[in-house]
Amino acid sequence: MEPMEKCKQLDTSPSPHSLSLFSPSKINVFLRITNKRPDGFHDLASLFHVISLGDTIKFSLSPMSTKDSLSTNAQGVPLDDRNLIIKALNLYRRKTGFKQFFQIQLDKKVPTGAGLGGGSGNAATALWAANQFNNCVASVKELQEWAAEIGSDISFFFSHGAAYCTGRGEVVQDIPPPISLDTPMVLMKPQQECSTAEVYKRFQLNKASTIDPLHLLEEISNNGISQNVCINDLEPPAFEVLPSLKKLKQQVLGANRGQYNAVFMSGRSNHSSMNMLYA
Repeated sequence: MEPMEKCKQLDTSPSPHSLSLFSPSKINVFLRITNKRPDGFHDLASLFHVISLGDTIKFSLSPMSTKDSLSTNAQGVPLDDRNLIIKALNLYRRKTGFKQFFQIQLDKKVPTGAGLGGGSGNAATALWAANQFNNCVASVKELQEWAAEIGSDISFFFSHGAAYCTGRGEVVQDIPPPISLDTPMVLMKPQQECSTAEVYKRFQLNKASTIDPLHLLEEISNNGISQNVCINDLEPPAFEVLPSLKKLKQQVLGANRGQYNAVFMSGRSNHSSMNMLYA
């Protein structure tokens, strides 16, 4: 199901005073780094896939006319304009001239810093919600394009649930979902985090995988998930920076008795988790 379609199911009023929306997360089934750009960013090619883990966000019209108010159950989540929800609402107002502000309650289930795109999903949900309150003056395509201005992964959450993403991640090509949403999965997030700068400092493009990402996509579409196709070019430098992450993967692989199709790192550097997909 399309991530934003889940939101639509919860919208029962043409002019809502409040909306309670599901905000999904995602995994990177594979992540190839294909080029270093002149602007310092890296081009990637990745299969993004939505998973059923997600947050719930309630948006209510605010009597205040100068700022949004955000509260959450999660510790360490910024509540000001550093938060992607607030950034998304500010972006929507700039693009459309919409004047309304919101009271937002974020029920956080997706762990932060886990490479699951929780914050990006929140931002996409906020853009979609603001558009609902504003009589849907923007198309989904416009929302998707605007999203790239505040984050590389946000545009994906306007896809149909699976997409081949290139550029910085903002170029989104919908594909039929190759993994069923009811596929059992184990997510493991280490307590320690890798430094993004350190991981990219140690990344060497000439030592990355040379396999064509389109071949990986074709293999997954035809034959499903296997260990061989779950390639993340940032795994080796991340393992150098954080040896305990490598040890965790080795331990899981060592204990695997055929119950997992694949064990792989999802996300980029300090935002990463270890994922195990069941057969």
